Amino acid sequence: MYGDLANKLILDAKRTQTLDKLPLYQQTLVRSIVRETRDLHKEADQLAASAQSQGIGLDEKVSQCQLFVTHLCMRRNKRCLLAYERLRATKLDEMLWSNVEVDKDQLNNLSQYEQEYIVKYDELLSEFKGSLSDIDLGGSLEPPSDVFIDVRVLKDAGEIQTEYGVFNLTKDSQFFVRQADVERLIQQGYLKKLS
Repeated sequence: MYGDLANKLILDAKRTQTLDKLPLYQQTLVRSIVRETRDLHKEADQLAASAQSQGIGLDEKVSQCQLFVTHLCMRRNKRCLLAYERLRATKLDEMLWSNVEVDKDQLNNLSQYEQEYIVKYDELLSEFKGSLSDIDLGGSLEPPSDVFIDVRVLKDAGEIQTEYGVFNLTKDSQFFVRQADVERLIQQGYLKKLS
């Protein structure tokens, strides 16, 4: 039935919202929806042509109703495809703005166009951030509740220099540091904020 494939795509997109990483791109499903939309478009053209050739009567009203429903199905399919693509693009944007490294497994989950998008968007973002190197654009927009926080080191990161001295970040060590100094390392997964 028309719209079932688009509904599956939307359910997949809804599930994607709660995940940290993007799942595999639903290429076969997207192609099937595009094919269904093309078939609907052909059907709509045929209905419009037959409606013009017939006179006013019951058949014309039935064909107008069919034409209307066909157009609604096409529009719904297009909206579902756009919503799916928009959600994935937003997730990619969030990953790039928060400086999350896109690993090889995640790249394999992306479509060819998403891979091109991520490369070009990353170039644009690097150029933009480079012009404003004094400002941390990837940081949180929420003001910190505490200036100093306890953090635990999850991965070895070597030495970092702060206003208050040098810290050697070795795995499983714990520090009481200024949040602004280690915010980037928390985002990158080297440190974990303790409550």
